[in-house]
Amino acid sequence: MISAALDLGEIARDLFRDSLADCSIERAFSEKIKSHTDGASRRYLLFGENTVDLSRLKHIRVLAAGKAATPMLGALLPHLQDLPRCEVSGVLVTADRPEQLPENFQFFAGGHPLPNQASVDAARAALQVLQSLKLASSPDDALCLFLISGGASAMLELPLDSTISLEDTVSFYRELVHSGASIAEINCVRKHFSAIKGGRLAMHAEGILSYSLLISDVPLGHLDALASGPTLPDTSTVEQCREILARYDLMKRFPASLRRFFGNPDLPETPKAHQFSARSLTLITSDDLAEATQRRAENLGFYAVIDNSCDDWDYRRAAVYLLERLRSLRRDHARVCLISSGEVTVELPERSPETNGTGASHRLGIGGRNQHFALYAATLLQSSPGSTVVLSAGTDGIDGNSIAAGAVVGELTLLQSNGSGNTADSGLLRQAELALQHFDSGAFLKTIGSSIVTGATGNNLRDLRILLAE
Repeated sequence: MISAALDLGEIARDLFRDSLADCSIERAFSEKIKSHTDGASRRYLLFGENTVDLSRLKHIRVLAAGKAATPMLGALLPHLQDLPRCEVSGVLVTADRPEQLPENFQFFAGGHPLPNQASVDAARAALQVLQSLKLASSPDDALCLFLISGGASAMLELPLDSTISLEDTVSFYRELVHSGASIAEINCVRKHFSAIKGGRLAMHAEGILSYSLLISDVPLGHLDALASGPTLPDTSTVEQCREILARYDLMKRFPASLRRFFGNPDLPETPKAHQFSARSLTLITSDDLAEATQRRAENLGFYAVIDNSCDDWDYRRAAVYLLERLRSLRRDHARVCLISSGEVTVELPERSPETNGTGASHRLGIGGRNQHFALYAATLLQSSPGSTVVLSAGTDGIDGNSIAAGAVVGELTLLQSNGSGNTADSGLLRQAELALQHFDSGAFLKTIGSSIVTGATGNNLRDLRILLAE
């Protein structure tokens, strides 16, 4: 039984790694972005069903922001080479500086999950690039390309109210992320706070031919929540923003400057669809990843099912639901793979201003929502005929404040063997419960060898949960 459980754990890890490779940015660009030359030596670039005549352009500006910004830019630039009449330049905003920064590109190491000074500097630089482009070009000789991926919300930020400090902006972000709100709800609030989100960045390029190329880490139907929608018309409203603030009781947790800002009865509305001419193309979504996992699992002989019902659910409710669904499926099938993409939520406690009279801020443990989900699932697993494993991992290779992407656990993670079978190890179970209580799942899972460490993947397609049983 132990051998089978270990085999399933390795299968789950392989499914995660190989399915993510199937959804690489390089592959997505090669399939959806094409360039060609006609008989008159004119160069064209095809974005899905849209065609751009590159031969007529004098100015191309590329603004790339998010966790996948570097590989997106690397996949795009070969299509823009050898244009003798055209100047190509732009801004790259991501966590780490690439080994070779493309010529004529400014780089900013934007913060994540909290913004930093580089996030603000990057937003100002992006606005300056768009302003200069409009002054130097005409609508017929310029093209603006926005490469947007998850993480750009924090990496590219500028408060709509210029008097709000970076310190207060960071506090605002922290309280939002820890509130238990879904990503769409969090980004609704951020859109109405920001001078560049909710479509406001793209509005600075109005009058110039513009395209947004997107790697989506948000639920389908909420594409304008990706990176808080800097280049897409916003479907959310000020009224919805205020309702979210009230439902999660956030105003009391914000700094005074944010309370004044959101308390303004004339809070400006974000740009809507009728104000937009910019176009967009989604290159990869979390659905593509789930389907790739399903195909690979079926090739291994599993009965594979995708169930994204628990997207944005509390991690406990999601774990109970998925394990029960897995038990239901295994009644009729010898080998089962249940796949769930999207994110679960973990509400963190309010930060204590001081501890032990030292003035030190309250510190949470190590981990993120994937490790928290996995460890909680491990506490629910019981010994039974066959084997069960649960994997949960972030496709960006990062889970919360840890170096792990997530974790994989099984029936034996918190069990001990004796002469009559496997029973709960009370010591391990108590440690797991304490780790959950103190939001220290990552540290506990690391000690028992259940962590998944990939390093930054250069992609970001939300989280993936893989549950296997045989």
